[in-house]
Amino acid sequence: MGLKLKIILNKHSKVFIAGHKGMVGSACWRLLKSRGYTNLIGKSSSELDLRNQADVNTFFISEKPEVVINAAAKVGGILANNEDPYAFLMENMLIQNNIIKASHEKKIKKLIFLGSSCIYPKYSPQPIKEEYLLSDSLEETNQWYALAKITGVKLCEAIYKKHNKQFISLMPTNLYGTNDNYNLKSSHVLPALIRKFHEAKLNQHTTVNLWGTGNPYREFLYVDDLVSAILYALENNLNDSIYNIGSGSEISIRDLATLVQGIIGHKGKIHWDISKPDGTPRKLLDSNKFESLFQYTKTEIAEGIKLTYEDFKKNYDHHKRNN
Repeated sequence: MGLKLKIILNKHSKVFIAGHKGMVGSACWRLLKSRGYTNLIGKSSSELDLRNQADVNTFFISEKPEVVINAAAKVGGILANNEDPYAFLMENMLIQNNIIKASHEKKIKKLIFLGSSCIYPKYSPQPIKEEYLLSDSLEETNQWYALAKITGVKLCEAIYKKHNKQFISLMPTNLYGTNDNYNLKSSHVLPALIRKFHEAKLNQHTTVNLWGTGNPYREFLYVDDLVSAILYALENNLNDSIYNIGSGSEISIRDLATLVQGIIGHKGKIHWDISKPDGTPRKLLDSNKFESLFQYTKTEIAEGIKLTYEDFKKNYDHHKRNN
């Protein structure tokens, strides 16, 4: 593979952050602003429907971004994926494909595409290396989201290899942190735990009902740690198109629940509903390829949960209004 075209950015380069109001996008915005980037572009879903190809093309023509960070996606946990598989597959393909297509055709200098560790096989060898992609079948409950993300990864890989462009896919593990989604119908496990234990505490420490056995293991990464890796990928040429970004440590869902319960101060019982699915039994990423280039920060999980819980409490009324 030949040397990719050298990308030189400066603090005035026009950077489009798709999904800038979400957890990852807003964290990217905060970090880039703090590092002196002065030309950031963000559009809400009411201002720009990323599912509409014509609208996306018009936006790229008028705004002329130089760099794109694609943090936009329809996301959710097991419940949301199970209840709306069509939307998770179709909407994510539309969003990412429109962005990638417009970025390629409008000669964007660099694109950072954010995927997910769920793209890897359900029973992948551990820790999971990038080359394990498509080596076996996916986990059934989130296959719709995973398939969409896999197409995005492969589109970026095709552009990277065929057209000599820095279209880079970063595969983060389970994320949490400031500005997370706490809607119990669509949230991931850690924000769901925070909200459930907090509300049970407010309600005289009532029993908290949780899905599955609690036996699966998961790896978690504080969102600000991910964006430090994104910034490195933005400012440097990378020699491959796909990189895992994880914390390198894992915890069982049962132990995670106990940890969150202790931090919040809930004194009630936990009931595990074993009739509900567990999901993938284990999902630990091998992030050595990226870490050989850059040692990003790794916030210890208890500290990260404390920071996240403080942010949740400050914005609790907002989270209640949004279910």
